[in-house]
Amino acid sequence: MKKIGITGQAGFIGTHLYNFFGLKKDEVTRIPFSDEYFTNVETLEQFVSQCDVIIHLAALNRHHDPQNIYETNILLIKKLISALEKTGSRPHVLFASSIQEERDNLFGKSKREGRELLAGWAEKNKALFTGLVIPNVFGPFGRPYYNSVIATFCHQLTHNEVPKIEIDASLRLIYIGELIDIIWKVIHDAYASNEYRIEHTEEKKVSELLEIIKLYKSTYFDNGIFPELKNAFGINLFNTFRCYMDISNYYPVKLNKKTDERGSFVETIKANIGGQFSFSTTKPGITRGNHFHTRKIERFAVISGKARIQLRQIGTNKIISFNLDGNEPAYVDMPVWFTHNITNTGKDNLVTLFWTNEFFNPDDPDTFFEEV
Repeated sequence: MKKIGITGQAGFIGTHLYNFFGLKKDEVTRIPFSDEYFTNVETLEQFVSQCDVIIHLAALNRHHDPQNIYETNILLIKKLISALEKTGSRPHVLFASSIQEERDNLFGKSKREGRELLAGWAEKNKALFTGLVIPNVFGPFGRPYYNSVIATFCHQLTHNEVPKIEIDASLRLIYIGELIDIIWKVIHDAYASNEYRIEHTEEKKVSELLEIIKLYKSTYFDNGIFPELKNAFGINLFNTFRCYMDISNYYPVKLNKKTDERGSFVETIKANIGGQFSFSTTKPGITRGNHFHTRKIERFAVISGKARIQLRQIGTNKIISFNLDGNEPAYVDMPVWFTHNITNTGKDNLVTLFWTNEFFNPDDPDTFFEEV
């Protein structure tokens, strides 16, 4: 059982890591961290003394005053080292540096020099250190106008804003889930390296990314049709896009019900990809679900009976509820990292049609149980 702490726990990468470690309850104990710890020597010392592994993410990024970025980032590392030395702690320290090290700017300089400072501490104290040099990271819940251009484009196109390309650079990209898998392997294998350059998994120009995300908007956001997703990058980018939608106001989406003397006909799903269709009947008062997925794309379509669908983003307390009625068939799609359930709120059996983009695999179900 490893005790793992994350400085910068509330940030984009930190939040995903913290949630991921929550899935490893048999292997990991999470040591909570708050940014205020850096302003209290005793609290910071108590934090480091509890950890077997520390992942240092806390830093200012490129959207602040360059000199303040440099001074703050170096100061945070010096405070961390001071706490480690004062308590005699020797955890495995992982440091999140950036490919910005390659550029002549103060943010990159702070990352490069910070990595060298921690490597020096590790060598002096015979401790494990891994200096991660990370490419551009994208994924759900990144802050628009702050974490990545992908976050910004996804937010803009789902909030009636017009994206603008400042510089049509070529970006080396890695999905947050791919990065976390690498970090977990580094921890699990106790891998040490002063300069571990993480390979990007995709490279795209900014203009290419914008065209793909525009396609997701026109196909899915505007018309409810699942786009063609040819590879893992496409699925990861689409799941990222979906998480910027204002789901409280977007769902449920009413389906077109055509009725004549023969009965009714409803088109429930249009998709340019395959997957698995299934349906369930649910007795009155019964709830199904209370689980979440980290990669699956999933649609619930209520076609008979009455239902309440609830969602809650992992790590938050806000519950989003939708009431659906089979007399007006409608659907709700489940974003990744949102635990969800469906309850029969009527007096008759509830009939729900489910679709997911991948076949169910009992050895890798991507299903994690947590009450909404």
